Amino acid sequence: MNVKTLVLLILPTMTFAQGFAGLGTADDGFATPQQPATFAFPTDHGPHPDYRIEWWYLTANLTGVDGTPYGLQWTLFRSALSPEDGDGWSSPQLWMGHAAVTTPDAHYVSERLARGGIGQAGVVADPFDAWIDDWQLTGPDFDSLTMSASGPDFAYDMTLNAQGPLVFHGDAGYSVKSADGQASYYYSQPFYDIAGTLTLPDGNVAVTGHAWLDREYSSQPLSDNQTGWDWFSLSLETGKLMGFRLRQTDDTFYSSATWIAPDGTTTAYQDGAFQADPVSFSDVDGRQVPTQWNVRLDARGVDVDVYALNPNAWMATSIPYWEGPIIVEGSHTGTGYLEMTGYE
Repeated sequence: MNVKTLVLLILPTMTFAQGFAGLGTADDGFATPQQPATFAFPTDHGPHPDYRIEWWYLTANLTGVDGTPYGLQWTLFRSALSPEDGDGWSSPQLWMGHAAVTTPDAHYVSERLARGGIGQAGVVADPFDAWIDDWQLTGPDFDSLTMSASGPDFAYDMTLNAQGPLVFHGDAGYSVKSADGQASYYYSQPFYDIAGTLTLPDGNVAVTGHAWLDREYSSQPLSDNQTGWDWFSLSLETGKLMGFRLRQTDDTFYSSATWIAPDGTTTAYQDGAFQADPVSFSDVDGRQVPTQWNVRLDARGVDVDVYALNPNAWMATSIPYWEGPIIVEGSHTGTGYLEMTGYE
């Protein structure tokens, strides 16, 4: 969702006290997730215009041939002004793309904005194709993809191949986000092998690693008393862990987690089982942001400290947030990604 001339059209729907597209506001007229969650693939890899908010969100932990760690992000957001679809400029669908590369010393960010219905951005389920301008995530299916994006001072071209199944969070893909019952449909492909080339100011860098793609859609996934979230994806030597905590106005938290075994078998953990506490803060673009955490999931014996590869991984986009790769140490070791919103 980028093109600066469209910002005034789009930004009124994207107040980010609670995130993109008014995530904690009423869902008037839009569809809402229901139990039991049902999915039909490949159709559900595509857009759901009757829901207000949706994203295709890919992050990757990469390593250069000299051992240098890198992080990569490719994200496409869809937001609807109304639950009706339409053609051309009458379409209520709005699109936003974020791309980033993080190194130990730098964080490169670019953004795209687009209006739906005119071909500038969109997603097709089969064969899979997601794009905004010349940024693209595409392939014959969801398991085999190529990905590209660029900004003023970076670019990347990557190939991704899934080595495991899709996984579903919460109750078979019905992910509750608050004590009031707000929820989203949420599934992931956390098993991509990724390889390709980063183009950075100092030249091209060949990289390999692993990537995690989140798919989520809803119309009001947050409660009106929630002010932001801290989301972790950890790739550990014994499995993978997705966990988040949602910060609330009374200084309490709502949390959820999924443990993912190497074969893709999942175990869901409800509010309170997953714990994440800030350990230290960094001054990031004039704000205090927690860039070292202690993360625990007692049921799996997880008690780890996570550190930002680069504390300055601030996404200075139309809707600002922190997003970057992390290093995991403690009871388990590994790498992952951390997203934090609402630190204004």
